[in-house]
Amino acid sequence: MTLTEIESQHGFSFPPLYKQLEQDGMLNVGEYGPEWQKLVLPTLKDRPTLLLFADDFELLNVDAVAQELAALKEPDDYRQIDPAFTFIPFAQTGAGDHYCFFPSGQADGEVPIVLLWHDQNETHYMANTLQDFIFSMLLDSMADQDTYNGVGDEQFREQLENMLGTHAGYLTPRQQQVLQTLMARNIVDYEVTLPRGRTEAHRGLLTDVELKSLKNEIVPLSRPDFAYSSAS
Repeated sequence: MTLTEIESQHGFSFPPLYKQLEQDGMLNVGEYGPEWQKLVLPTLKDRPTLLLFADDFELLNVDAVAQELAALKEPDDYRQIDPAFTFIPFAQTGAGDHYCFFPSGQADGEVPIVLLWHDQNETHYMANTLQDFIFSMLLDSMADQDTYNGVGDEQFREQLENMLGTHAGYLTPRQQQVLQTLMARNIVDYEVTLPRGRTEAHRGLLTDVELKSLKNEIVPLSRPDFAYSSAS
């Protein structure tokens, strides 16, 4: 299955940037399975595919995109998506929620990115464009070192540097400059404030407060979450 065949079958167009990523091999993540981390990941880590080291992001290859799209459109699919909405999945979380292109919500010719929850009737806007989504996810990665899984400072920086090496060319000069400036920083420990007065320890190149400020400045987003199904 090719992107052109998927477009023809379902009557929409992928964003030009996504097609460029496909042409450049940035979607060639292989087939997930028990041996993927052992056999495939080592071949990708030096030249990461799209958001390879981003938190809770599993890129779908083109064949998987076609399969997941067909599943969303099944009349008996448990999500019962409103026919007025078109969602094109291109990645997923570990829990099975889908990152999707949302042609139904495009504005000024730009297709936004949304997160389609699998276990509740809710869609969350992530970015106005794929370019903004990539930048936003890279910022998230810089703000949150995966200490839970034992990622040390050297590996953390190496993963970020490798992702910038393959991703920078798809971003605006301003976005590139911000990320390169952050890479020159020292890693800091900070606390995130949670409900009921609780806090959670984090570690990264920027704090959660800085993260929110940068997103509001460079990739502002003000679209509300919405229900994807009209079924009761």
